[in-house]
Amino acid sequence: MAISPNAQVHASAVVEEGAQIADDCIIGPFCVVGPNVVLHRGVQLKSHVVVSGHTEIGAETEVFSFSVIGEVPQDLKFGGEDSQLVIGERNRIREHVTMNTGTEGGGGVTRVGNDGLFMAGCHIAHDAQIGDRVIVVNSAAVAGHCVIEDDVIIGGLCGIHQWVRIGRGAIIGAVSMVTNDVIPYGLVQGPRGELDGLNLVGLKRRGVPRADISELRAAFQMLAQGEGAFQERAKRLGEESDSTYVQEMVAFISGHTDRSFLTPR
Repeated sequence: MAISPNAQVHASAVVEEGAQIADDCIIGPFCVVGPNVVLHRGVQLKSHVVVSGHTEIGAETEVFSFSVIGEVPQDLKFGGEDSQLVIGERNRIREHVTMNTGTEGGGGVTRVGNDGLFMAGCHIAHDAQIGDRVIVVNSAAVAGHCVIEDDVIIGGLCGIHQWVRIGRGAIIGAVSMVTNDVIPYGLVQGPRGELDGLNLVGLKRRGVPRADISELRAAFQMLAQGEGAFQERAKRLGEESDSTYVQEMVAFISGHTDRSFLTPR
């Protein structure tokens, strides 16, 4: 066991032999930390938190009560192989959140980026790849093998189907079920999620120039109403627009996917 002398570990907590606990970590009452866990500087486990498996939690991340981090995947194909969960820095993981390690068939690693907010009761499944500054609202579930890019917001009670990709800056409205890929900066809403526009509020909050927002709006209209198949419209966009934001959208649409796309209404 390697516990920094500057760490604070409550007398009722269980930290198993082999765990690595860095400076300024705080492990609260009745927490359980497994033997293959690495907690970087300033990580806080509030109370009644379980961190198990081959799990690494980045500096200054806070994990709130009754969360279970790093347990084995909820996947019947999982055969007990070694797999990992790697969580970045400055995340806030609220009460009753679950995050699972990866599987051999999915690359073996579930990854969570930096500066995320994971609200009470949400779930991050095996082999998911979560970017930076992602917000997952209460009781939403991200299924296995999903890719959630930077600055995405997933509303409360949403379900993200396995293998789905959600592009940077997209927003998913509450109580939506998303079964297909979502373009960068897209706005999805409805019980069976439909691509209903752009995340204009998010673009403005991040200070995206007005000219780029106008280009994105024009691009969305072309994707929604242009001639030809969806992929053909995207290809024409790439040829006609110099906007880096539009080019990012085109690259996303052109990339490998295991699902089809939600297309604009």
